[in-house]
Amino acid sequence: MITLEDFEDVPEEARGAFVAVGNFDGVHRGHAHLISRLRSRADAAGAPALALTFDPPPVAVLRPDAAPVPLTRLDRRLDLMRAAGANEVGIFKTGPWLLGLTAREFFDRVILGQLGARGMVEGPTFGFGRDRGGDAALLGSWCAEAGLDFEVASPTEVDGTIVSSTRVRKALAEGAVDEAARLLGHPHRIGGTVIHGAGRGAGIGVPTANLARIETLIPLDGVYAALAHIEGRPGRHPTAVHIGPNATFGERARTVEAHLIDFSGDLYGRTVELDLIDMLRPTRKFAGLDDLLPQIRLDIERARRACSDHLDGV
Repeated sequence: MITLEDFEDVPEEARGAFVAVGNFDGVHRGHAHLISRLRSRADAAGAPALALTFDPPPVAVLRPDAAPVPLTRLDRRLDLMRAAGANEVGIFKTGPWLLGLTAREFFDRVILGQLGARGMVEGPTFGFGRDRGGDAALLGSWCAEAGLDFEVASPTEVDGTIVSSTRVRKALAEGAVDEAARLLGHPHRIGGTVIHGAGRGAGIGVPTANLARIETLIPLDGVYAALAHIEGRPGRHPTAVHIGPNATFGERARTVEAHLIDFSGDLYGRTVELDLIDMLRPTRKFAGLDDLLPQIRLDIERARRACSDHLDGV
């Protein structure tokens, strides 16, 4: 991985690459297609395929009130970019050095000067430079002038509509995590540090891991089936997840609580990540514990079945 935070030279292995630049938030199927085209063009030329993203995204610096909650944490985004085919991945550390560049300056100083790129692959809606003054058509003309190969990757469609991060966010806002997974090409993942909660779940025989400091977009309130990844432990664990306030007990704070099915062990202070598989039901207020417990048991069994199907590749 390379980090760019000024105009210093990049490592030799990253120079002369075929380059793709983008936010790549979620690394959805459209992003994966673009990176696969990058890898194909790079392999044909005997060059590395370098995919570059931003930390933080430029909009988070320029218009923080308008910046969406990320779909992926940076480390996972880089892993997904590699899985999509990038030989090398890199991060632009977003700051005045970068945001002040016009489109032409970005092309001349970064793409040509700093990276010594041999070619580029971008999407049709790509914008770059101060005030997004450059677009894919302009970039293509400059690449042609400079002798760089250039390709505009075709959009990826699912059900006749182009895949986009906006479309993924809409699915998650509706609780349709299965639809989000179809668009992403992988389950949407949320994760955080396990903290102490009220201890109510353990008291009724259904212990839950209460997650804090979640950095990625949390879907609509509801009960979900998920596969849990536990820091420092191998494998994935079938899990029933409750997102939202515990209205039955008069609570208003929105929480994420995960019951790892048939798991025993101390999780406090560890990171637990949840790959969301399916929404089981909306949240609702129950009359009391006697009314709630049978529903919890049903939720757990439904989550167990959903996770089993997923692990079996169905």
